[in-house]
Amino acid sequence: MKRFTLLILTIFLMVGLLFSADFKVNGVYTAWGQSQHNFLLGKIKYNDNYVVQMLRFKVQAAVNDNLRLITRFDMAQGWWGVDNALRSVQRTGTAGGSALFDFKDTNFLFHVDQAYIEFDLPQKPLTFRVGRMWYGLGNKLMVDNNYDGVQLDVKNVVGKKLTLSWAKVSEGVDGISDKEVLAQDSRGFTDGRDAHLFTLNLNNEFKCINYNVYGLYYNDASVSDMNAYVPDHLQFFKTRFSPQITQLTAVGISGTIKKGKVTADFEADYLMGKDDIKNDIYGAKQMWDKNNGDLSGYNLYLKMTHATTDKLSLGGVVGMGSGDDDLSGGKGNVNKLRTSGFFYITEIWEDSIMPDEEGITPQGLGAPNVRAYRELENTTIVQVNATYKPVKKLTTFVSYSYIRSTQPVHAWRGDDNGDWIIDQNKSANDLGQEVDFRCSYKIYDELDFTIRGGYFIPGTAAGYLINGNDDFTDPVWELKSTITYKF
Repeated sequence: MKRFTLLILTIFLMVGLLFSADFKVNGVYTAWGQSQHNFLLGKIKYNDNYVVQMLRFKVQAAVNDNLRLITRFDMAQGWWGVDNALRSVQRTGTAGGSALFDFKDTNFLFHVDQAYIEFDLPQKPLTFRVGRMWYGLGNKLMVDNNYDGVQLDVKNVVGKKLTLSWAKVSEGVDGISDKEVLAQDSRGFTDGRDAHLFTLNLNNEFKCINYNVYGLYYNDASVSDMNAYVPDHLQFFKTRFSPQITQLTAVGISGTIKKGKVTADFEADYLMGKDDIKNDIYGAKQMWDKNNGDLSGYNLYLKMTHATTDKLSLGGVVGMGSGDDDLSGGKGNVNKLRTSGFFYITEIWEDSIMPDEEGITPQGLGAPNVRAYRELENTTIVQVNATYKPVKKLTTFVSYSYIRSTQPVHAWRGDDNGDWIIDQNKSANDLGQEVDFRCSYKIYDELDFTIRGGYFIPGTAAGYLINGNDDFTDPVWELKSTITYKF
């Protein structure tokens, strides 16, 4: 691995010399030590202790002030003690182009997250980006993912910056054909048509407010085989009973207010869309929702912090996301297109970095092995917190969160035909309560050591959501240590 890393960096430097490019290299190394307990609320023994590491580089090559190539790649990423050399087809039997990225270090010794060129038009307020790059809106509640596409920034014409973007989210059946019917691939997909995403974001300032007004439009044409890219083509499980998103339109506003000792982050989103696939069953592992083809939803979020003293800050979080009031019919619920799980409120209930392009370790009850909610999906949460810095290098944090579902969560069970029954007579809203802590120490400005964890007391609704019943209500706890070096 050392030789390979040296080889990669040498190639970049040689290319820089040949083409007279100025190179800038930075990155991060992180190791996580995880100890997770009772994530299935006591249904089975759950006592997982493991360590994960990641080494990430970001490289910029600029031939002049107006033209840059940017790439970001991950190396030496994986669980300690796990051999990541096997390809997906050897591990799971899956194939296709995207199967190369199921497991880090699969086929390649590094994984490229982003690779794009960025260029400014001289004496014009225009900046273009072309390639694979990050797409996101607001506080990462609706969109937070790397896609292939084109982005355009228009600076200081309408507001501070207007960003327009298009992304090719999916090339149907992992191929270049756009035919509606193709030969069935190994996963059962046959529709070769594509999925596209368009976004618009206006960033501006007004007095003490920095705000973003944005919108998105998404369309997935590859649905004649009764599968949609979200959720069927994703290589992880979403929340149970999720709609198949074939069309989505959303608008929102987010921003930051700073006035005196108070800082507030906010967001409000409204979404509407279509699920053009009519399901008579919920599918294997409760994959799908039953609805009338219409989708709608919303997110509301407010985070406030008051710098009470030089060392003490008091804060709070209030969040609410829409839910589905009838999983057996009617309008379906939607809160997002696709996210990578980097929206943070709690350590256990919501924290859920995904095992896809951006991360490889399930970290919260929203992870695909447990499948509770992520972000603010059908969640109403109130949190109070405090941050205390006794000395310059040490920061401590503690919080208490009270969590309910916005719409009732129903019990569910299997039927005799391999499908699932929603129990209309058993429902609850009490998801639970959680206490979290975090303690970070700066060994150097670039090197941080953190111990963090949480204790979650589940309510009846959490049992219905995760296990389909309230037979198991064991408290959930997690302890995590991280060491991070940024260079």
